[in-house]
Amino acid sequence: MTERQEIGLTIKKEQDFSEWYTQLLQKAELIEYSGVSGCYILRPQAYAIWEKIKHYLDTRFKAVGVKNAYFPLLIPEHLLTKESEHIKGFSPEVAWVTQTGETKLKERLAIRPTSETIMYESYSKWIRSYKDLPLRLNQWCNIIRWEFKHPVPFLRSREFLWQEGHTAFATQQEALKEAYQILDIYEDCYKELLAVPTLKGKKSDKEKFAGADLSLSLEIFLPNKKAIQGCTSHHLGQNFSTAFDIKYIDKDKKKKYVHQNSWGFSTRTMGILIAIHSDNKGLVLPPLLAEHKIVIVPILFEERKKELLKQGKQLKKTLKAFNPVVDEREDYRPGWKYNEWELKGIPLRLELGPKDIEKKQVVLVRRDTGKKERVKIKDVKKKVEVLLKKIQKDLYTKANKFLHDNIENVKTWEQAQQALKNKKIIFGSWCKDENCETTIKDKTNGVKSLNISLDSKQKGKRCFHCQAVAKEEAYFSRSY
Repeated sequence: MTERQEIGLTIKKEQDFSEWYTQLLQKAELIEYSGVSGCYILRPQAYAIWEKIKHYLDTRFKAVGVKNAYFPLLIPEHLLTKESEHIKGFSPEVAWVTQTGETKLKERLAIRPTSETIMYESYSKWIRSYKDLPLRLNQWCNIIRWEFKHPVPFLRSREFLWQEGHTAFATQQEALKEAYQILDIYEDCYKELLAVPTLKGKKSDKEKFAGADLSLSLEIFLPNKKAIQGCTSHHLGQNFSTAFDIKYIDKDKKKKYVHQNSWGFSTRTMGILIAIHSDNKGLVLPPLLAEHKIVIVPILFEERKKELLKQGKQLKKTLKAFNPVVDEREDYRPGWKYNEWELKGIPLRLELGPKDIEKKQVVLVRRDTGKKERVKIKDVKKKVEVLLKKIQKDLYTKANKFLHDNIENVKTWEQAQQALKNKKIIFGSWCKDENCETTIKDKTNGVKSLNISLDSKQKGKRCFHCQAVAKEEAYFSRSY
């Protein structure tokens, strides 16, 4: 019992989400704090999750024709300020390098808050003809954004990892098609890999990316009843191509500006999946994201220890495809081991005791539900495969139910106020007016639009807040 108190969580998720989340990240050995506020060390267990996300997305991007590249971390100030709306949106977040050693730089260098400006300088050199299009590049890198006072690991960190795609097309139609295509890939990643449901839509003019014509996003609702933006895909139009003089000679021999997109998916997603799936015992991981999908725990008794360890090693070979861990430690009780592996989120636990050997069976325990099942050793590989698929599916089903149980359809401001009082997302017809949006935020101490449904049907409907003619249907909530 004492051992469990030392390693386990001391606060429940439903009591204090923030403290629960902080404890889980450290005790599950996902992060370590560094000497710089908001900049965190990703320990091997966390980085392994990111590698799986990265592999999934990288494979999908390459399949549709995107290539990887890398651009510098430091951006000269004259480049960063070329597109006025862009720098206006980012200026509070930018960290600057002003000197090296004792020498002050002639021009400040921004530490990459995003890479549009450094990449598009090169695009203006590389694109000359319609034959050079489309140009579709992606880079995997780190980002610095000094934008807030109270950082939260993964969810709101000052340094984070991400991918950022930057593409250029001859026509707006091609660019828009890709912007939606990438959003679909992101949605698939959340659903298939992370087992997380999302709200898919476009950002309001007030909330869209600085310098974009259109911002598309996936929004997620966390167990603490706050929404968070999961990723974005932006259609930049010709705002950056005109600023950076990215032109091409078309088939008609005329010079034209390209149409551009940018899109990104970051380590914030790791905080999202941890927050949604994990429980008061610790981390819960969807099997497709778990580095080790099963832990084998022989219950060691001195008189049969060799036999149990031998069987444990044999099971490891049998279950090699699931990258199992065998816990052979003799100085910890079985119950302590169970608790530790639950804390670290291994999807399946295989228990093996003397009686199990006699009966030629094992006990399989699901991390997500705690359900135990006795399985014959000869059937264990097939059963593990079935259970892992079931866990992956069940985690999504559970999260999807939570999301939709917390969406309230509203027609009036009174209904909206009650729903917000109950900490729910509100979904309603909306006039799309920026003044209306600002008033809602002021009246509710921070509630803002998340995104606008891509399937809006508004004929004859009225805005839930101001009762003007509605133009869209939108989601509103408190958010990070």
